[in-house]
Amino acid sequence: MSNKVGVISMAATAVASASVLLLFSLATPASAKLSTAYYRETCPKAEQIISDVITGKQISTPTTAAGTLRLFFHDCFVGGCDASMLISTNVFNRAERDADDNISLPGDAFDTVTRAKTALELQCPGVVSCADVLALATRDLVVTLGGPFYTVRLGRKDALASTAAAVPGNLPSPNMTMDQLIRVFAKNKMTVQDMVALSGAHTVGFSHCSQFASRIFGHNGTGGHDPTMNSKYAEELQSACANYQEDPTIAAFNDVMTPGKFDNMYYQNVLRGLGLLASDAALAADKRTRPLVELYAANQTAFFSDFTRAMEKLSLVGVKTGRKGEIRRRCDEFNNLSSS
Repeated sequence: MSNKVGVISMAATAVASASVLLLFSLATPASAKLSTAYYRETCPKAEQIISDVITGKQISTPTTAAGTLRLFFHDCFVGGCDASMLISTNVFNRAERDADDNISLPGDAFDTVTRAKTALELQCPGVVSCADVLALATRDLVVTLGGPFYTVRLGRKDALASTAAAVPGNLPSPNMTMDQLIRVFAKNKMTVQDMVALSGAHTVGFSHCSQFASRIFGHNGTGGHDPTMNSKYAEELQSACANYQEDPTIAAFNDVMTPGKFDNMYYQNVLRGLGLLASDAALAADKRTRPLVELYAANQTAFFSDFTRAMEKLSLVGVKTGRKGEIRRRCDEFNNLSSS
C-alpha cells in the first residue's frame, strides 16, 4: 500500500428507477431560454476558443481539471450556476469565494476561467458570460481526463451579487451525515441518484488532511482510525498527514489508485475501505446509496450515463437570464463596481 497512497504538498435498482427524471420536466422558465446554439451567430468560435485554452492549461497544470470541476460544483450549489463564485472580495463586500467553505478552492481553477474569458473578449467582446465559460470549461476538462462528454446548454448571465453570507449550509461537506447530504442536494432538486453519481467526481482531485483528519487520528475518541477504513491505507494516511496542523497544505488524492483518470475506480475504492472522506464511506454504508455505489463500481458505463444526466441537470440550477444578470467584462468583478 505504501506505493499506492498518493500524497501531495501544496506550502441498485429501486433507488435508480425511482429517481430517473426527464430533464425537460425540471426546466425552469430561465433554463428554457438556454440553447446549445446560443453563440452560433454572435461568437461562433466560442467553444473552440475555450477548449484550446483549457487544454493548454491542463497540460501545464495537471490539477486544473479537478479544481475547475470543484469550482463549478461550489458555484452552482450557492445561488445557481451564475459565476458568483468568481467575484473577488473588495472593501465593500466579502464575496462567496472567501467564505470558509471556499477558501481551499484552488487558484488554478479561477485562472483557467480568467484565461478563457480573456481570449473570448479579444474575439467577441462582451458576448460570452463567465458562467457559460465555467460550464463549458468544466465539461471539456472532464473529457480530457477520460470522462464522458455531456451537453451544455448556453445563454447564462452572470450574477449581480456574491456574498460569503450566502454560502453556509448550502454546500455538501465531507463530514455531513447522509441525511444532511441528501437535504443539501434536494435543495437544488437533485435526487439521491444524482448525488451518488456526482460524488464520482472524487475519482480525481485531492483533499487536504484537515478534511479527513478525524477519520485517521483518534476516531470517535478511540485513539485509532475509522474501523471502516482499510488499515494499511489508514496507516499510510497517518504518516503522510502527521504534520498537517503545521502545514495545512498537505493533501492526499481522493482516488488512491487512478488519481489522474476520470473513471469508476472511486466506487471500487469506497467498497474496499479506500474512501478518503467520511462522506465517501457513508455512501457505502447507507442502504439508500450502497446499491448505486455497487452498480457504478461494477459498471462504468452506468456511472458515466448517470453522471452525464446529473451534470446536465446541475448545470441548469438557478441560471440567470435577461435582466437578472449581466455579461461581465471581467469574471472577478461586476461591470458596475458599486454592485455587491
